[in-house]
This record gives sequence, structure tokens and C-alpha cells, in this order.
Amino acid sequence: MSIDTAAAAPLNPPELADATSPSALSRARQATRWQFAALGILGGAWGVHIPSVKAAYGLNEFTLSAVLLAAACGAVASVFFAGRVVAKLGARGAAAAAATVLCSMLALVMQWPSLALLLPTMVVFGAAMSLFDVSVNAEGTALESLSGRNVLSGMHGMFSVGGMSGAAIAGALIKAGISPGAQLATIAAVVGGLCVLASRHMLALHPQQPAAEGEAGPAHFAWPRGLLLVIGLLIFAGMSAEGVMFDWSVLYLQQELHLPQAQAAVGYAVFSGAMALARFGGDALRARFDERLLLRCGGGLASAAMAVVLLSGHPVVALIGYALVGAGLAPVVPILFNAATRVPGTSRAAAIASVSSIGYAGFMIGPPLIGGLAHAVSLTAAMGVMVLAAGMLALGANKVPPDPKAPPSL
Repeated sequence: MSIDTAAAAPLNPPELADATSPSALSRARQATRWQFAALGILGGAWGVHIPSVKAAYGLNEFTLSAVLLAAACGAVASVFFAGRVVAKLGARGAAAAAATVLCSMLALVMQWPSLALLLPTMVVFGAAMSLFDVSVNAEGTALESLSGRNVLSGMHGMFSVGGMSGAAIAGALIKAGISPGAQLATIAAVVGGLCVLASRHMLALHPQQPAAEGEAGPAHFAWPRGLLLVIGLLIFAGMSAEGVMFDWSVLYLQQELHLPQAQAAVGYAVFSGAMALARFGGDALRARFDERLLLRCGGGLASAAMAVVLLSGHPVVALIGYALVGAGLAPVVPILFNAATRVPGTSRAAAIASVSSIGYAGFMIGPPLIGGLAHAVSLTAAMGVMVLAAGMLALGANKVPPDPKAPPSL
């Protein structure tokens, strides 16, 4: 796979006009939607095969946690270089590079003879996934700025659809009797190749060329402090709640509400499906309502719905509640990532890298915290952390800087 380096060449005014023409913006939107879907597909396929990795390497719960922690550490550490890579290569060049490395690491996951070689692979895997995430989110916010259209929520909806698709594809291949190593290598090769091809249709702006008037200067790394830290902590709360739902929602239905495994798995599908649908409608809502109002209502809805689920202990109520939690959490990441780019003093990519690093820490800390609390008290009580995390989003919504082109807050 070759990386498109055209993004590294400066654009003169006529070329810049061509690069941001309506047809170019339309192609870039479609390409970026695919990149979000691809990120979801890769994540979904990896999630299905975590048990395969455990079995192949003979891991126990502790050593499997070390593998997952290695990926999380790589993702968090990428904050130190993601902004610089996007600045050097442009979002499309960085996305192509990250997709190539990410897919290469995924293809190698099942191929190593020992855990000692798997761990550094997972560090690189996590870092590449984070860089890919930063690249496509930087592209999405640039598209919003240039076109004046809200598109980021729909792109995150494609990520949710990709996650469900990746899990479904891997599940079908397992039923077909294809080995996990062959599955991951094939999925990685196909998705990686399509990512590199799609990246050629992303914006061809020079990395140092501002995407819109008033965008921040060339600072490519930003410690999360001040308003950027506040936004990062809100993303931490949102991604912690989301991570808890991804990792513990099915077990809660199975262990606490005594549903059979096949029925309990419906809970994950309900949560993810509701989140995807809400994200596809999120751009229309952002065009009509103030983002802080949406964040306040979404966090409050998720918190209240999960509280009712835990207090009722009824399977039907739980499934309805899961759908409401997914819908409530859906706007969190699109709104807060976009808000981070409005903090003055840093570049778009650096701002996203800064706050996403805190968010990935939420994914890393939230689920193990639930496990520890569940061991000490009960899973039902431990899931109350999700109620608190979503409540923090509602309470902190007014700290988010307003979108200057959005309607006034109600």
C-alpha cells in the first residue's frame, strides 16, 4: 500500500478553490464516512476475536488484561505525536498511513509465537487506531467548517454501523469454520486497501493551510488544560459510560437478570443500534438546537434511563433503557470533539488528539473500575457508575464553548 503524499504539497489559490469546491467536498464527505465505518469494522472484528487471542496464546484473565492495556496505552500515548503527524501529512495522508499500520498490526495479532511479541504489536495497534481516529475526526470538523454543514454526527453513526458490521462479519466467518488468523488477515487486507483508496478523495489541503478563516495556528501538540481540559473530562465521562455499556451490558442481563446468553446479546445490539440511529439524526438536531442543550438532555436521558434499568431489574425495561442510553450518549463525542477545535491557541488535530487521549483513558479505566466494584459489592451497584458519568455530562454541558453558527440556547 502506498500513501498519497499529495497533501504535503502547498496549494496555490486556484488549487485551493478546486480542493474545496462543492464536488470535492462531496467526495471528501463520502470518503470520510467510509473511513469512520472502516474504523468501526476493524474495532468490531477485533472485539469478537479477543476470546480467540486468549485461547491462542493460553492467557488467563490477568495476562489478557495486559494485552488490552498495551493497546490502551498505545492509544493514549499517541497524543504526543498525532497532531504532528496530521500536520506533516495532512488528514488524508495521516489516515492512509494510520490505516496501513493499523491493518498490518491486526493481521499479525494471531501470528506471533509468544506473548512477548504480541504486546508491542498491541501498543502499535492502539497508537495507529488513535491516530486514525484523530485524522478522520480532524477531517470531519474541517468539512463542517468549509461547507457550513453539520456532518460529524452522521460520520460517527457510520462508525457505529461499522462496529456492528465488523462483529457480524467475524461472527459469520467463525460459523463458516475459517480460522481466526485467516479472518483477521483477510479483513485487515480488504479494509486497509479500501481505506488507502478512499483517502485519495479526502481534502487535499496543505497541512499548514487553514481550513477556514480564524482556525488556530500551527501548534501541533496541546496539553489538556483550561477549557480543553474541561472538554476532555466531559469526553472522559462520556466514553467511560460508553465503555461500560460495551463491556458490561450483556453480562448484566445474563448474570443479574438471568437471561440466556443469546437473549442477553440483544442488549448490545439494542444499545449500539439506538446510538447509530441517533447519530444519523444528530446533525439535523445540531442545526436546529444549541449543542449544549443537546449535551445536557442527552446526558440526563442516559443517566435517568440507566437508573430506571438498575432499579427495576426487569428485562424488558432493561432493553428499553439500553436504547435510551444509546440515544442519550450518541451526540457526546461528535459535539465535544467539534467543540475542542473551537478552543483558541492550537490546531484542529492537536485539540482532538488532546481531548481524545483523555477519552481513551476513560475507555481504559471505566470497565476495569466496574469489574472491581462488582467484585466488592455487586454488578448492579457497580453499573451505577454509568449513571454518575452520564450525569456529569448533563451538569458540565454549559462549560462547552458555543458554536457561533448554531441557534441560541433555550
